[in-house]
Amino acid sequence: MKTLTEYLWFETKQRRELVRLTDTVTSLVRKSGIQEGMVLVSAMHITAGVFVNDDESGLHEDIWEWLQALAPSGPDYRHHRTGEDNGDAHLKSMLVHHQVIIPVTTGKLDLGPWQQVFYAEFDGQRRKRVIVKVMGE
Repeated sequence: MKTLTEYLWFETKQRRELVRLTDTVTSLVRKSGIQEGMVLVSAMHITAGVFVNDDESGLHEDIWEWLQALAPSGPDYRHHRTGEDNGDAHLKSMLVHHQVIIPVTTGKLDLGPWQQVFYAEFDGQRRKRVIVKVMGE
């Protein structure tokens, strides 16, 4: 089995931001030379996530509203007693999850017609990373 491991670094301009990763992940699959396998895309921070969904602005707004309703920013989370102010970011990360695995078929990401890969930042404006690991033959 062949593998390729790359780290993507982010420092978002906003505290909460979505970054579309599909083209970058596609390039890394191509670089790997793997024809059949899978690619893992994983946020390496506990206040960020990775997900697959549609790249549509209305849906993005719905996602942010849904996450805010389930894990609102502002309340006095117990985590804030440690001196942090990002309790909601930890909870939002759990809701979105921190990684996805995408099939690679005939050397390409095997996504549905509208599916895109996103990095979701919930506590940004500082340097963070994502690991992309392509595995297969």
